[in-house]
Amino acid sequence: MGQEISTPNETRNEESKGSYKKNLKGSNAKGDQKENNLQMSKKIAQNSFNSSKLRPGMFIQNSNVVFNEQYKGIKILGKGSFGEVILSRDKHTGHEYAIKVISKKHVKRKTDKQSLLREVELLKMLDHINIMKLYEFFEDNNYYYLVSDVYSGGELFDEIISRKRFYEVDAARIIKQVLSGITYMHKNNVVHRDLKPENILLETKNKEDMIIKIIDFGLSTHFEYSKKMKDKIGTAYYIAPDVLHGTYDEKCDIWSCGVILYILLSGCPPFNGSNEYDILKKVETGKYTFDLPQFKKISDKAKDLIRKMLMYTSAVRISARDALEHEWIRLMTSKDNVSIDIPSLELSITNIRQFQSTQKLAQAALLYMGSKLTTIDETKELTKIFKRMDKNGDGQLDRNELIIGYKELLKLKGEDTSDLDNAAIEYEVDQILSSIDLDQNGYIEYSEFLTVSIDRKLLLSTERLEKAFKLFDKDGSGKISANELAQLFGLSDVGPECWKTVLKEVDQNNDGEIDFKEFRDMLVKMCNY
Repeated sequence: MGQEISTPNETRNEESKGSYKKNLKGSNAKGDQKENNLQMSKKIAQNSFNSSKLRPGMFIQNSNVVFNEQYKGIKILGKGSFGEVILSRDKHTGHEYAIKVISKKHVKRKTDKQSLLREVELLKMLDHINIMKLYEFFEDNNYYYLVSDVYSGGELFDEIISRKRFYEVDAARIIKQVLSGITYMHKNNVVHRDLKPENILLETKNKEDMIIKIIDFGLSTHFEYSKKMKDKIGTAYYIAPDVLHGTYDEKCDIWSCGVILYILLSGCPPFNGSNEYDILKKVETGKYTFDLPQFKKISDKAKDLIRKMLMYTSAVRISARDALEHEWIRLMTSKDNVSIDIPSLELSITNIRQFQSTQKLAQAALLYMGSKLTTIDETKELTKIFKRMDKNGDGQLDRNELIIGYKELLKLKGEDTSDLDNAAIEYEVDQILSSIDLDQNGYIEYSEFLTVSIDRKLLLSTERLEKAFKLFDKDGSGKISANELAQLFGLSDVGPECWKTVLKEVDQNNDGEIDFKEFRDMLVKMCNY
């Protein structure tokens, strides 16, 4: 059989077909590549979302809250040059708050507004048992509003006036808490710059277990360890000489703590004068004395700490961390293990053990409820447990403190830990740490601890669920959209497709949004409640 010969036209047609098939194949390859790139982008965005760090401050945004719609003013707690503080009740939850109302007439200068907004930003990032908690920040045409807890114990300044001076053990308990807050702040590169008894409030009127709160961050700022600050700001009695000289670092706060401790133990300031000029002149010399009748019965160890805090040169002044671990503070507070309510302890341990969630949306909602929708009274017992576990007193729980504290708590609860070897305890603690370290900094912060250990029945009440839902549902439509999630989490590299995937995990009716029932079911499922 002879071979079939193609004509030139047929040959060209076959070549065209082959070329077409080749181009078609190439086109598919490009399409596949495009699809692969899209999937890769989605994966990167999903990983970015899943690895995002959750902190209570992310929920404090300049919201569209209207004061009279959300809160009922009860009485004025205090007045200042910029405005007033009003005791107010949340109309939805019934919780009471102290709301600082600042008139915009007094914040006309650019620097004043910057100072206010800086204070808000700093409070958003600070999460410590001895630092005031900011719940909400909003404004209208005439005022700015800062919503915080009500601290019914009043100023430390008034307590000093009332007592004249403190016993060493009481002074140590107070200054330890101040140093705990300052240690945490300095670790996070924040300096207060206006520490004084007027800016330290007592949480409640309970004198037996006095918890203090550092307030007023209007002069506070971020700092860098390699750079000196130059702004001459502070209050005469408490300002450090290096601030007056215009070259200082974060240890200006330690000088202020030294002055406060001196006053607590003696009832009078170390640098005194008939007017501000005289006081500042005394501060500038850095000379003070223990040659007072009040100091005759004060221990040498207490005086040693004051000396180290009031070292004239910042470079040799004791750090906040070292002051917190000073022998006098350890000695005076060594018996401070407060009694813990066993039923509360049992419930908190159960809740901590059960907390297992990788769903970021549910974690965020629960953190908001645990950190922003609980009261001082509701978290009182949990605060005791946290303080019991915080061995070094810095306001955070590290892995070692969790291991030691967890063993102690299990024994207090009545569990036999003799059969558990260290490896088993450490494994359980590592599981707990990876589950509840929501901001992924290697520590358990105060709000994280409260969030995972609090009574679920209390946390998942209808009123709190509704308020939490409203935080996410910014436009008040009754549903949470992908765009609203993007606003809350503030992740610029996460695209719409990723948010749709996040919604899909919770969106039971597949309408592309989350309604209140779906939101509630998500949290109930997460909490095994």
